[in-house]
Amino acid sequence: MDIELKESCGLVGLIGVRDAAIKAYMGLYALQHRGQESAGIVVSDGKELVENKGLGLVNQVFGAPEALRNMVGTAAIGHVRYSTTGSTNFANAQPFTIDYKRGSIAGAHNGNLVNALEIRARMERDGSIFRTSTDTEVILHLLAKSPSKTTPEAIADALSQVKGAFSLLFLTPELLIAVRDPSGFRPLGITKTPEGGTVFASESCAFDLLDLQPGRSLEPGEMIIADSKGNVESRYPFKPVMPSPCIFEFIYFSRPDSRIFDTNVDKIRRRMGQVLAIEQPAEADIVISVPDSSNTAALGYSNESGIPFEFGLIRNHYIGRTFIQPRQAIRDFGARIKYNPVRGVLYNKRVVVVDDSIVRGTTSRALVSMIREAGAKEVHLRIASPPIKFPCHYGIDTPTADQLLASHSTIEESARFMGADSLGYISLEGMLSIEGLPHTSFCTACFDGHYPIGVTDNPNKDKMKNANGAKANASASDE
Repeated sequence: MDIELKESCGLVGLIGVRDAAIKAYMGLYALQHRGQESAGIVVSDGKELVENKGLGLVNQVFGAPEALRNMVGTAAIGHVRYSTTGSTNFANAQPFTIDYKRGSIAGAHNGNLVNALEIRARMERDGSIFRTSTDTEVILHLLAKSPSKTTPEAIADALSQVKGAFSLLFLTPELLIAVRDPSGFRPLGITKTPEGGTVFASESCAFDLLDLQPGRSLEPGEMIIADSKGNVESRYPFKPVMPSPCIFEFIYFSRPDSRIFDTNVDKIRRRMGQVLAIEQPAEADIVISVPDSSNTAALGYSNESGIPFEFGLIRNHYIGRTFIQPRQAIRDFGARIKYNPVRGVLYNKRVVVVDDSIVRGTTSRALVSMIREAGAKEVHLRIASPPIKFPCHYGIDTPTADQLLASHSTIEESARFMGADSLGYISLEGMLSIEGLPHTSFCTACFDGHYPIGVTDNPNKDKMKNANGAKANASASDE
């Protein structure tokens, strides 16, 4: 990944389990890769909801012994979040808890709505007051205004008015409700505990940490209502559409040890590398990955091509979320603080560098330069996804089209810009034909510009202001 594309968030929810808040905390640990800006948990003891959240990593927010001391109950939802540009502030940390005519409810969202600005503007004209810049608050306002008699019906009514990507968890004192949008953009799974409790999570790696079975994925458009007695009801309250889960969950976002959309991520990534080797061979001495997200694809490329796999780049895993840029300019400082070449591996070698994707190309350019400085004779870039030419509107923080290298450069021009001897991408057809992919029509809008859902909000306008005046880009993920 030549810049850090940001997925919107990770969700975990539990009901009918002991120490639910502590287990939600553990589940969020496993999902930390999905969001590093904020973390939050809401717990229910069957009578009331108690909320705790803050900015920072899961351990920073909940690591102190007192953080979960008063969060007692048998049901909880948890959330880790990435922000969009300009919207990193406490007010936007989730889950959100509100009191309204039906009682108390907390909500947490993974995804991005494409008509939230339109709905919000209409509601503000009617007197609604918003305190955050998130799509989630729009959903909660719609829920509160719904004339439906029950909470599940009100949730369905609210969500029938929005467009875009949403995997959602709602917690009331008595119920935990999980919903996945009709297109099924973002993953959300369900499993059961040995004692009969019900657990939800964005990825199965959270279930693994809780010593639970992988379970199954919620179907697109499915709503599941669970209570503390182990009762689980499945509903399909939305008009069905053609499913379009995000293919980038397999390419980059999900952990390789996870199971999403009822499929093992590692298996798909390895096969992507194999197809890449078939479609884009190279004469080389070694294959290396850009750790960590492309490790599995690089192994697949090595296995198919017969070129030995080596660790040619070492990643620094102990970088904070921000660091001070030195006054004296260090060329490619961002890449150099994150990666360091292994000179003994790279010296005098023809190197295939396998990465999962290229966005702007600036970090890839820096890596190619570093690898050459380490003594490599040739550097061949091989990318385990097609060229990214279009921004995402469904929950991935991507630059605008004019900032995407592939949108304005040929492959040859891109290779020259990054200083590589050659550049090759897996084809869209080759990627989608991979054995083991779920039989569905994936969202590939970032590659081909075919958006499953039209965008109502103007992606060039600033996103919704929060109470502190912070703004975020409307084309990026919000939750």
